[in-house]
Amino acid sequence: MKKLLLLAVLITVSFVAFGQKIAIGLRGGLNFAELQSSAAGSSSSHTSDSFTSFSVGAFTDIKFNNLSLQPALVLTGKGGQVASGDGGTIQFDLRYLQIPVNLVYHAPVLIGDIYIGGGPYLAFGAASTLTENGPGGNAYINTTFGSTGDFTSTETGINGIAGLQFKSGFLVHINYDFGLTNILNNNGPEAGLGTIKTRTLGVSIGFVF
Repeated sequence: MKKLLLLAVLITVSFVAFGQKIAIGLRGGLNFAELQSSAAGSSSSHTSDSFTSFSVGAFTDIKFNNLSLQPALVLTGKGGQVASGDGGTIQFDLRYLQIPVNLVYHAPVLIGDIYIGGGPYLAFGAASTLTENGPGGNAYINTTFGSTGDFTSTETGINGIAGLQFKSGFLVHINYDFGLTNILNNNGPEAGLGTIKTRTLGVSIGFVF
């Protein structure tokens, strides 16, 4: 993954050097996030119920003919919801600063461009909270990222994007982030419990200047 991210950076530099058009855009919308977990020593996995969060960020579109490179910086919510033993639920609310670098193909249509693309991302843990919803009410537990925290400080993965950008600059955008690395910190309090990986579907609107 590190080699893939380095390659993405090199491609970005090449597009900046030879790109014909550079634009700046903003996007924001809803995330529908899930967590895929597996216990230590088990080959089976479990997918959580969906947790609704949000994303907001900015991106640069470096265009060369029908191809463009889109590095971005996004504050994005991930997580999931699982059943607790007392008949309630536990919500994992995880916030990341995420840097995706997507290679995008644009197909011109009458009202603008249809686009599709994908690439790697690197995400840095910003804030996390567990909410226990039970018969006695809600309990909020602050969790942490880092070498001694509950979750790893970084996550890597790949994402796919698609959307419609109108000639006015307004756009409708969808993305799917597929986490590749275990976010459970096996060197911290959760050592030996297994793996957790993120799965996030995003729907947003935005504008390109």
